[in-house]
Amino acid sequence: MHVQEWLDSVPAVAVYAVVALVIGLESLGIPLPGEIVLVSAALLSSQHSGIDPFVLGACATAGAVIGDSVGYAIGRKGGRPLLAWLGRKFPRHFSEGHVATAERSFEKWGMWAVFFGRFIALLRIFAGPLAGVLHMPYWKFLTANLLGGICWAGGTTAVVHYVGIVAEDWLKRFSYVGLAAAVLVGLASMLIVRRKAQKAQVAEKEAEPVGAGE
Repeated sequence: MHVQEWLDSVPAVAVYAVVALVIGLESLGIPLPGEIVLVSAALLSSQHSGIDPFVLGACATAGAVIGDSVGYAIGRKGGRPLLAWLGRKFPRHFSEGHVATAERSFEKWGMWAVFFGRFIALLRIFAGPLAGVLHMPYWKFLTANLLGGICWAGGTTAVVHYVGIVAEDWLKRFSYVGLAAAVLVGLASMLIVRRKAQKAQVAEKEAEPVGAGE
């Protein structure tokens, strides 16, 4: 079933929990579609489904920050062997090339890699565990993680919610315009047919005397 359809079929509390859990597990290092789930839930919040966008954004932020922090702790304890194990389990996401790319980003940008990594699918999965493996000071990681989580989760929720409202309003207006256009086309068609019928009747009346004289 489509993600949005499934979310629409469960209570709002379950939606909050699912969003927080999926984003938390993704941030921990498990490749899950956290962004898809968040966007789908934010879109639902714009459709009067009982989902509060502020609560949704808070749950998404909490999931992101907590998941990244747990991933950091696991990475700090597991070290390089953890990355090797993840590479065997999830070769598509934790290949040596991906790990090397993410590691270069962390070495070059430090805290900014954690912050902006929240907006990039690959780095979003790597950020927590890799920061722990590289022994980034936790206060730096937490600061970037918290700010990145708020901007990404809160910003995504706000933008999608607003766009959903605007789109719904536009579609309603479009439906009214379409209805008005259909009525006008119908009236115009009726007038054209009626005018042609009147012309045909006039032509027939004009032709009758000629026929009688012959």
